[in-house]
Amino acid sequence: MGRAVRGTALAQLALLAGVLTGCSEPAGDDDAKPSASTSGAASAEGKDTAAGTGEAAKSGGSVGAAGSSCPLPVTFDTAEEWRPEAVETGTPGDGGGSEEDQLAAELAEGLLRQGPFTAACEIDAKPAGNIGFIRVWTGEKGAEAGDAEALLKEFVAAEGETSEAKYSEFTSDSDVRGTEVEYLYTSEALYETKKERAFVAVTPDGPVVVHLGGLDTQEHEQMLPAYELAKRTLSTT
Repeated sequence: MGRAVRGTALAQLALLAGVLTGCSEPAGDDDAKPSASTSGAASAEGKDTAAGTGEAAKSGGSVGAAGSSCPLPVTFDTAEEWRPEAVETGTPGDGGGSEEDQLAAELAEGLLRQGPFTAACEIDAKPAGNIGFIRVWTGEKGAEAGDAEALLKEFVAAEGETSEAKYSEFTSDSDVRGTEVEYLYTSEALYETKKERAFVAVTPDGPVVVHLGGLDTQEHEQMLPAYELAKRTLSTT
């Protein structure tokens, strides 16, 4: 494989990785950026507030229903100004494309899968003032409710260097039960450890993971109200 081919393919991978990590933009002056949560009014019981902040996310719409930006096995509310977009996935080419395209497709395929889950939707916080995403990942049918924690552990393990994972159960306002995890992730590329969290719910159409990362821990904590809003309003389709 020629050096030029590898270079171009890796450049394409870098662009894709930027989309999937939320790190494609410089953080800039983080203290000057408005939080995605500050535009929201408190919910009836304050359930969407980030721990210790007293801030809450106001609903700006929902995703998951047929015809929405991201048809999913679940629906939930998205925070005001957050922008959802479906993630298109596919399999590497059958050999009909160029060597460069084949390599890029194979590398991209790896980024779009984490353990037994495939990326399905990204909800972008940048329009609301933060650098990060809520991402939705879907799995194959056949899982049972009792498999939730084991599936979430597979998801976390597949991310890479993680630690201090704490698992707990939750129930949404629509009585959807699931398992949540809070943990630390250390990026080999950035040499930085940051907080992340995710929850999983098992549906008849397969398990669904909703994950909140962020550029760093500060961004993560500022985006927590949007994540809590998604968890509280979670419903099966």
